[in-house]
This record gives sequence, structure tokens and C-alpha cells, in this order.
Amino acid sequence: MNLETIKTKSAEGVLFAEIDAPPMNLIGPELVRDFVSLIEHAESDPDIKVVVFRSTDPDFFISHVDVTRVSEYRNEAARLAGELSIGLLFRHLSQSRLISIAQIEGRARGAGSEFVLACDMRFAARGAAVFSQIEAAFGALPGAGGVQHLAPLVGRGRALEIMLSAEDYDADTAERYGWINRALPPLELADFVTALAHRIARFPAAGLAAIKDRVNAACLAPIEDFRRDSDLFGESLRHEEAGRRIRRALEHGFQTRDAELSLAPLLGSLDQ
Repeated sequence: MNLETIKTKSAEGVLFAEIDAPPMNLIGPELVRDFVSLIEHAESDPDIKVVVFRSTDPDFFISHVDVTRVSEYRNEAARLAGELSIGLLFRHLSQSRLISIAQIEGRARGAGSEFVLACDMRFAARGAAVFSQIEAAFGALPGAGGVQHLAPLVGRGRALEIMLSAEDYDADTAERYGWINRALPPLELADFVTALAHRIARFPAAGLAAIKDRVNAACLAPIEDFRRDSDLFGESLRHEEAGRRIRRALEHGFQTRDAELSLAPLLGSLDQ
């Protein structure tokens, strides 16, 4: 693989994919292109059973989408999803025979949160990981599977709290809500995830695929639901109010490291 924004290594049935897209791991066309290439490569290699996603940046796992390059990253997603939608790309990962694990340190907001929700399991560093669905601050809704994943995981009330507040949630709260599998001490996270990934990879591939298929049959929302929210997200960004709020956010540092280290206060002041 010739990847620009993801570093990879593999061992004993596990592919480790480290996201490295400075300055803050925004989802743009380069990262989406590399996600497509990585998934295609891993699915075509029968020796790879598990993919572990992590970040080289301790402050950011995946920030969110680059709001200035939406049409570009959607075009890249269509290479695998067949449609202009990163939500359908992420859902492809959920349906894949690959077992996907997100090892989260730093911020996972917006589509970054939706990416980890699309992974089969999520483990986060206590005191370091931050989660948020930020779309309501711009008059939009999560368009890449946030609704479909969060509502069953955390329940109606908490899903509404998360999505309507556009607030930041720490790893302990995310664990208590059911957003992630576990919050672990930072020094224990990597060893735990690596051991789990290798344990799973030692089991027969057919059994892993069958279990995931049956769990998906019980829990994964229909593709039409993901497609609908992807369309609604795109439509909402074309509204005048969304454009005004995005411009105001950019003027105040949105999509810069300094502002996004503490993003929730900025999002709460866009109407002022």
C-alpha cells in the first residue's frame, strides 16, 4: 500500500493502522482515500483478520470532517461505498469480515466519533480521550452513522443529550453511557488492545465472520437509514444558517489545533 496519511504494520493476523494526517487528523480526501485503500487491501488478504486503528497524535484521534473539502472527500468515499457518502464507507467497515478495533487517545468528534462507532469495538484512554457529536452547533445532524449507532448503544435520552448538546464527553462518561467498550488507564491501553487483537486473530476466520454477521443482523441499522442521514447532512450544510455558523467558527479558530483542544466553548458561542 502507498498510503499518505496512515502508517501500517502487521503481525500474526493483525493489521495496525496509525492515522497520521497533520495538523489534526481532519477527515479530508487524502485520509478517506487511504481508508479506502487500506480496507480494500486488508479484505483481500486472508491472513488479516483484525484491524486496529489508532493515532500518532496524542491529542487527536480523528478531529471531524474538513468542512472546506466535503465534496472532495465524498468523491473518494465513493470508490468503495459506490455513493458520495463517508457514512456508507464507514458502514462498509461495520459489515466487513474484518474485525475492527479503535484504540482512542485524544479527540474523536463529529465524523471522528462516527468512525469509531462504525468499528466493532472501541477502547479509550482515561483522561485523554474526548468524544463529541458537534453537528447540531451548525444546524446539521450527524450524517455518517451517529444516529444509527448511538441510539441503540446509549439509549434515546442519552443519544439526544449527546447529539443536541454538541458537548465534549470524557472517556469515563463515554464508557458509562455505552459509547465505548471500556476506558482504560493510558499506560495500559495499547497493551490491552494489542493482546485482545492477537487473541481474536488466533481464532478461525469463518467463526469470526459468522459471529459478526449474526450480531450485525441483530444490531446494525439498514443501509437506507445511513443513506438518508448522509443526504440530510449534505442538505443541511447548504442552508444559509449553516454556512454562516461555519464561517463564524472558522473565523474563531475552528479547524486549528489551539481552538480544537477545547472546542465545546467555541461551538456554544456561535450565535453571539
